[in-house]
Amino acid sequence: MSTTFQLDTSTSRANPTPAPMKRLTVPKIMRRKVDGVTEEPLVMLTAYTARQAQLLDPHCDMLLVGDSLGQVIYGLPSTLPVTLDMMVAHGAAVVRGSYHSVVVVDMPFGSYEASPQQAFESASRILAETGAAAVKLEGGEAMAETIRFLSQRGIPVMAHVGLTPQAVNALGGYMARGRSDAEEAKIVADGKAVEEAGAFAVVIEGVVEDIAIRLTEEVAIPTIGIGASARCDGQVLVTEDMLGMFERVPRFVKKYNDIAAVITETAAKYAEEVRDRSFPGDAQVYPAKKD
Repeated sequence: MSTTFQLDTSTSRANPTPAPMKRLTVPKIMRRKVDGVTEEPLVMLTAYTARQAQLLDPHCDMLLVGDSLGQVIYGLPSTLPVTLDMMVAHGAAVVRGSYHSVVVVDMPFGSYEASPQQAFESASRILAETGAAAVKLEGGEAMAETIRFLSQRGIPVMAHVGLTPQAVNALGGYMARGRSDAEEAKIVADGKAVEEAGAFAVVIEGVVEDIAIRLTEEVAIPTIGIGASARCDGQVLVTEDMLGMFERVPRFVKKYNDIAAVITETAAKYAEEVRDRSFPGDAQVYPAKKD
């Protein structure tokens, strides 16, 4: 059942939590899927700042502090240069700006692949320094041991299979996955492996729809689709893509607005008024003090 929450006007958690908001938890997310079915799909969007989190929080079940911030915020060519320091800083900001959603923070490339111990050091730092509820890492069977290691030590893990952007060099690009029998078998095996290892949910990205449906039906944990299928247990998109901040977006993105045009038009209007000296006007300046 959907709930509409009152939106606080502050970006600081120092202010009282808006009623009736109560932070969701990882176990509650898992319980949304009962006997293989999630009656109401889970809503997830990316967030990188406190203000963005504040605006998205009332409408989402989960907020993902994605390593996509490398491209969206920092203008990097891929997610590969993103650092653990970046993820911690943005993760903490999103937690400060939210009160309801489960906050999940991506583990960046190079912060977890070497060993389960390395992954634990990185993940424990993320949770301790941000206040987030969970981490997300890419990979299926190859990362099962690491997911098990983290889960057994109290770190909730969201997995990510299919198109895994951190493996872009090995994959040869951002093409959809699952177009061959071998790829389908690997994606399904990866999904089942991360479930067995203890992941509480799994993102399925950029795969042929039939595979996403099959995996959703065959695992007990929630599946979160992105370029997958409406029959996944939930959906996630990069917020800036969904808002229309960029001209070029992946095929699976639906633009719900054209915020880039709004910003361009607004900036042009501001520039015009500055140049013709109509801004600032009387309402924006301080009058002389009167005796």
